[in-house]
Amino acid sequence: MSRRMEEKKVLITGGGTGIGEACARLFSQSGASVAVMGRRIEPLRSIADEIGGIAAQGDTSVQEDCEKAVKQTVEAYGGLDCLVASAGIMVEGSVTEVEKQQWDKIMDVNLNGVMLINRACIPEMKKRSAGGAIVNVASLGALFAPGHMAGYIAGKTALIGLTRSIAVDYGPHIRANALCPGWVLTPMSEEEMENYGAAKQISKEEAIEHATRYLPLKRMASPEEIAKCAEFLCSDDSSFITGTTLVADGGSSAVDVGYISLG
Repeated sequence: MSRRMEEKKVLITGGGTGIGEACARLFSQSGASVAVMGRRIEPLRSIADEIGGIAAQGDTSVQEDCEKAVKQTVEAYGGLDCLVASAGIMVEGSVTEVEKQQWDKIMDVNLNGVMLINRACIPEMKKRSAGGAIVNVASLGALFAPGHMAGYIAGKTALIGLTRSIAVDYGPHIRANALCPGWVLTPMSEEEMENYGAAKQISKEEAIEHATRYLPLKRMASPEEIAKCAEFLCSDDSSFITGTTLVADGGSSAVDVGYISLG
């Protein structure tokens, strides 16, 4: 097991499930001291107990909660080196379908919440002699738009611009990069596949196979595979990488959709 996160102090939002949970486990195994933040305390405590970390309950769309989570992390570990902002939600609907309240909620979590946790972390990161590293988890949807997901796509696309701005404004003290996963087998995507399977009267497994049939790798990523990408971007191995976007999509964006449609 790599120890390239040795002595790093890390805060992970959305740390109780999915990609955030996988990041917490991997970073701890790699030598980091990890704090996990999320709204539900039970999964946070579970992963925190497993890795010997700390659980910081809070909502990233609330500024006071972000500041409290950063304070807990700094008090426990004596500083803060890295942030992985992976908390997010998904709401379906085109511009004419999505309710204004739903639009506001997805922007609060997927964009405003990321801005707030970044803003809370940056002053502490600037105090570290080695500087800090931020990974904001966006989505392949920030680069390519499926149908009927206007709010999700808009928020994730804006997240790339936010990350780029942070890299410019706070370099050389802080590196900031966006991570854009494609299909990942998380509770969120499993729920999607269950709903899709029910609509098509097929099993969840058949729905996953259908969703990934045109991907060169023919499968979804595991959360652990995406966690390894986040680990790389937080580690000193990526010391000259900032203001960019790492796409981890199983080759999805390399596919010529028009050509495939011809059969």
